[in-house]
Amino acid sequence: MSGALYTTEILRLATSIPHLGQLDHRDAHVEKRSPVCGSRIAVDVRLDDKGRVAAFAQTVNACALGQASASILGRYVIARSAEELESVCAALAALLQGANDEVRQLPALNIFVAAQGHSARHASIRLPFEAAAEAVLMAARLRQAHAA
Repeated sequence: MSGALYTTEILRLATSIPHLGQLDHRDAHVEKRSPVCGSRIAVDVRLDDKGRVAAFAQTVNACALGQASASILGRYVIARSAEELESVCAALAALLQGANDEVRQLPALNIFVAAQGHSARHASIRLPFEAAAEAVLMAARLRQAHAA
């Protein structure tokens, strides 16, 4: 483990993940696994009438970086739309690839700039946001299908 990569802040976030568990009533459930490192996350979402996240739950089995990412997601996800989550996903991927210096939509993610040189960790860091965006899109599609 690199001291620069696993900072005190990363470890603090990893131990304080909000919205752990499952929702009793959900609009969508998504499970994702990173084939690179084996990290896994499952997310449940329930949307409000505007298609934004009204309720969220997550189960996280990941390294400290994936857990820290899930912690940041848990603090951000409520009241977000699929478009907002997809935008953050893209900005996070660009940050990790070194294409940009910061995630303006969610500055807390800038803590992962130190992971740019550790490509094997990127999938675990992106996983929570990718799962949440996928779940919100799925929930929105399901609602549209039921409304038709």
